[in-house]
Amino acid sequence: MLKFIVKLHPEIIIKSKSVRKRFTSILERNVKMILRKFDEKVAVKNNWDNITITTQLSDEQTRLTFIDELKRVPGIEQVVEVKEVIFDTLDDIYQHALGLVAPVIAGKTFCVRIKRQGTHDFTSTEAERYVGGGLNQNVEGASVKLTRPDVTVKIEIKDNRAYLLTEIHRGLGGFPLPTQEDVLSLISGGFDSGVATYHMMRKGARTHFLFFNLGGAAHEIGVKQVSYFLWKQFSSTHRVKFIAVDFEPVVAEILENIDSGEMGVVLKRMMMRAGSKIAERLNIPALVTGESIGQVSSQTLANLSVIDRVTETLILRPLIHLDKQEIISTARQIGTIEMAEAMPEYCGVISKKPNVKTRIGKVQAEEEKFDFDVLNTVVDNARIMDIREIEEATKEEVKEAESVSELPQGAVVLDIRSPEEEDDSPLEIEGFEVKHLPFFRLATQFGDLPQDKEYFLYCKKGVMSQLQALILHEKGYLNVRVYKPSK
Repeated sequence: MLKFIVKLHPEIIIKSKSVRKRFTSILERNVKMILRKFDEKVAVKNNWDNITITTQLSDEQTRLTFIDELKRVPGIEQVVEVKEVIFDTLDDIYQHALGLVAPVIAGKTFCVRIKRQGTHDFTSTEAERYVGGGLNQNVEGASVKLTRPDVTVKIEIKDNRAYLLTEIHRGLGGFPLPTQEDVLSLISGGFDSGVATYHMMRKGARTHFLFFNLGGAAHEIGVKQVSYFLWKQFSSTHRVKFIAVDFEPVVAEILENIDSGEMGVVLKRMMMRAGSKIAERLNIPALVTGESIGQVSSQTLANLSVIDRVTETLILRPLIHLDKQEIISTARQIGTIEMAEAMPEYCGVISKKPNVKTRIGKVQAEEEKFDFDVLNTVVDNARIMDIREIEEATKEEVKEAESVSELPQGAVVLDIRSPEEEDDSPLEIEGFEVKHLPFFRLATQFGDLPQDKEYFLYCKKGVMSQLQALILHEKGYLNVRVYKPSK
């Protein structure tokens, strides 16, 4: 049997009684929904200040799966693995602790920390001294150290049950889904929009995806993969929508009619107009963007103010104060960094001298040259799909980028990982030629390779190689497949 105690995010605990009750009930339901995919009989119990989870399965794979799934559920601060003991005396607790932690504290310094609820003939301090003293005397090389020990033995006592905490895993924190209202996130597949989307999911907002396509089929496939990944990792307890809008006609209209210095701000205002119309259609009260102050010319305070004035819809910017490196670090933490690195830049419009402090009057005057029928048409033609359909739809769309686990004779493997990854773990395949060509040089240098050979792209997870193969296919290079070795 495996047992876990789920600790609530501290902000849930300080809510009013009625709000806390609602939040914990929603969290309990979400935990059940996720874990019952792996064990239909799993027991999930809401104890007001925590949630206990018990499964009769005891294999290591179930343990690891439960931990991994729970760590990604919004609202959970800690996932604690515990061994439950029914006791009559302090010595019962000590004996169980000895068998459990002796191998862990042998040859190390340790201390015992006990939290207690209920009526007992001992205090928490007395229990700590009893258990700690016994371990100190009977575990070879172990010694008590009350400040900064190598190991802290944690025990929680509630009435006649003791819970020996064997391991603590940090959770996602935040609020359970969907304790906040829905939002519509403008997703491009890059670092910023993915991290902004994650922050809104973590905050308990059911987050839908809005994609403005500026780069064709390959771009859409890549963004769908990022969106599906984020939903699957952090939000799979609830259905959301993915909306794709073909924005290339809007970009063409801007390039033809708008002054170069105002192009970036006008493009963002057009996106906000379109996003607001779609949000209103879906009854979603807020838009989310990955903008950060000063990151690019359209993200100065002056320009953001002009962009915001185009709509009355609330625009949320969870990354507004973050540096680029902080955003990239979060992307690495949540697992989107490889996909973001592989995503080509589709700027749409590029101004040689963008105005970093534009005026609302100037922008409005430029927009009078714009044919708004173009914008209305692309919004009317927006494609809306259930996020759950993406996995199958993407498989159909990417079937031309064939993956193989065994290489044919004469194949050339292109290792498209970054130079740092390649240096850390060089790829060598006996009997086959391996070339290192980083993904960010692939588009410009692939054409220089002999085109009478078959090329197989390789990366660690296969995500980047799949996307880059599709991009090369769009450019007419059909002699490209994906190499995904079996483990």
